Amino acid sequence: MSQNFDVVIVGAGIVGAACALECARAGLKTAIIEEGIVGGGATAAGMGHIVAMDDSDAQFALTRYSQQLWLHLKDELPEDVEFETTGTIWVAADEEEMIEVRRKQAYYSARRVPCEILDARALAEAEPNLRKGLAGGLLVPEDGVLYPPTAARWLWSLAQSCGATVIQGRVSAVSEVGFSLRDGSSFNPGITVVATGAWAPELDASLEIKKRKGHLAITDRYPGYVRHQLVELGYLKSAHSVTADSVAFNVQPRATGQILIGSSRQYGAEDTAIDRQMIRAMLARACEYMPDLAQKAVVRCWTGFRAATPDKLPLIGPSVKKPNMWFATGHEGLGITTSLGTAKLLVDQILGRKPAIPFEPYLPSRHSREHVYA
Repeated sequence: MSQNFDVVIVGAGIVGAACALECARAGLKTAIIEEGIVGGGATAAGMGHIVAMDDSDAQFALTRYSQQLWLHLKDELPEDVEFETTGTIWVAADEEEMIEVRRKQAYYSARRVPCEILDARALAEAEPNLRKGLAGGLLVPEDGVLYPPTAARWLWSLAQSCGATVIQGRVSAVSEVGFSLRDGSSFNPGITVVATGAWAPELDASLEIKKRKGHLAITDRYPGYVRHQLVELGYLKSAHSVTADSVAFNVQPRATGQILIGSSRQYGAEDTAIDRQMIRAMLARACEYMPDLAQKAVVRCWTGFRAATPDKLPLIGPSVKKPNMWFATGHEGLGITTSLGTAKLLVDQILGRKPAIPFEPYLPSRHSREHVYA
């Protein structure tokens, strides 16, 4: 088997597919290694939101950059990617959360992100099926949703059209010069990119990445019941907790007319089985915000694993220990949004190009220093 590749990417989720496309477009001889199907792992378990987030300036820079890349592509995306610029409404339950609405509005506006504060009446008009008595919200109209597995496959098909190759297999070991597969074949590419999400520590045990299990549910078709992606403002202090299991209200309208319901976070879970207590809690939380959801038929529930880092930022760049190993992993719940920006930053570093945004906040070497963003 030929081993003459400039770059081999391990993992064909949406991040790996985007990296393969960017590498191939840059003229690098590129391969991607995947044991299953493209976009069939954590990507298939994701909600598929394309959002600008503001947990930190570094998170905002990468999510906003990536969101704009998706918006630039939207007219090229095939229909089955189901990309829709739904906008996000951050829902405030009370006046205390309206303080956060105003903070977010000031933050986004200062960075030229379109957004609009909704009072209680405007929120009810925008989303009539929310419960009465909510205080208001923040509408971010450029946010969107898509169907992650088909988006990953589309990116990969473009990579193939640029000459990228897929290799079926599972990497068993990585060295300073290459890696080997379980079938005994070995590869010594110029660069090996680890894009295996929560499983990246299997290839480098020093990585500070933990699995974070999530549940999702989807209903039968109820077109128009939800018009925007809706997220409770408590999401940032509950679902993004880095230590405890949690649920939060987060629903999306899908192009099919279905309602996608999230979200949950669990640490320490290693199996993919549905945790009935967790999903009951998640659905109950959703019904607190949209009481009529209790009358809708849920047709499927599933789980997946996010790759969480201590500072909630991905690892994009070279290993500090193995010169030929690079990382594009640790995206937690934002891998769909940030896949395109990750790929750009990765190849910018490989080729020594000037990036559109600074790549230093995402370098893997930051975890060998003090946690600046902890």
